[in-house]
Amino acid sequence: MRAMSLGGVSSFDERPDPLKLVDIPVPQPGPEEIRLRVAVCGVCHTELDEIEGRTLPPVFPVIPGHEVVGYVDEVGQGVTKFQVGDRAGVGWIHSSCGADDENLSDEFQATGRDVNGGYAEYMTVGQDYAFPIPDVFSDAEAAPLLCAGAVGYRALRLAGITKGQRLGLTGFGGSGHIVLQLARHMYPGTEVFVFARSAAEREFAMDLGAHWSGDTDDEPPQQLHGIIDTTPAWRPVLAAMKALRPGGRLVINAIRKEQADRHLMADISYTEHLWMEKELKTVANVTSRDISGFLSVAAEIPLKPAIRTYALEDANVALRDLRAGHIRGSFVLAIT
Repeated sequence: MRAMSLGGVSSFDERPDPLKLVDIPVPQPGPEEIRLRVAVCGVCHTELDEIEGRTLPPVFPVIPGHEVVGYVDEVGQGVTKFQVGDRAGVGWIHSSCGADDENLSDEFQATGRDVNGGYAEYMTVGQDYAFPIPDVFSDAEAAPLLCAGAVGYRALRLAGITKGQRLGLTGFGGSGHIVLQLARHMYPGTEVFVFARSAAEREFAMDLGAHWSGDTDDEPPQQLHGIIDTTPAWRPVLAAMKALRPGGRLVINAIRKEQADRHLMADISYTEHLWMEKELKTVANVTSRDISGFLSVAAEIPLKPAIRTYALEDANVALRDLRAGHIRGSFVLAIT
């Protein structure tokens, strides 16, 4: 089968094409596993973290990709939840202990990092960590829902806002544009304030119904009850803490933060950024219940992700475009 393989850690500045197109054997499903013929796979910022070593795969080579939509073409012994021909999706969680806090477990394994993922024609996964895709979504529309959407759903719940409160989103890429639509559905009357470096991203946010948009450091017209940060940088953390109202909460929705502007955290002010019972919380991975619960809500709306499609062989191009920023929606690889 064709796959895009990562052979080791490298910097994009030194190696702009870190993934290599390879031809490898088709994987075989084990007991209670299904094999998917992959149709599409979303492209996520976490792939950049893997490539540049911020969240390190345990072994190389590895096939990245954790926003996978495909069709069951073989089932292992003991599979009862899927049949050949069913459409299913796989997110960041490939397997874990099954407990309510399985996202925090030492048994947690990530798709496309700890095991091979969806930048390939086929992949295998346990039946408990594959999810039926609602008919309302095309394959490409469903792909970003499995990570950008599901982890955004978790972050939104952790933000603790209620109907009519004010929510901030700092960073407006694959997850942010989904969370904006989700928040307006789940919490009617909520005003969404978007912080983004790019004028195009700010315009996109307003097109989707944001109440206000500004640059990362701009002061919003009102202080906010909750803010979700999906950026890889540290500057937005300081700006967000300053924009929170007393008792507000910042939720950082990122696997890792980059080091380039970490020194800015030395400027944190207790009075300006932390005082008045402000809170800071992080999102750690995602559970199977997050994905299944979110897909149900997403189908009710129904959510409509903005999609830009690339061929599997152009995965390096998609990753470079993602790294450059200024994206409008989500990037998806068309596999078959």
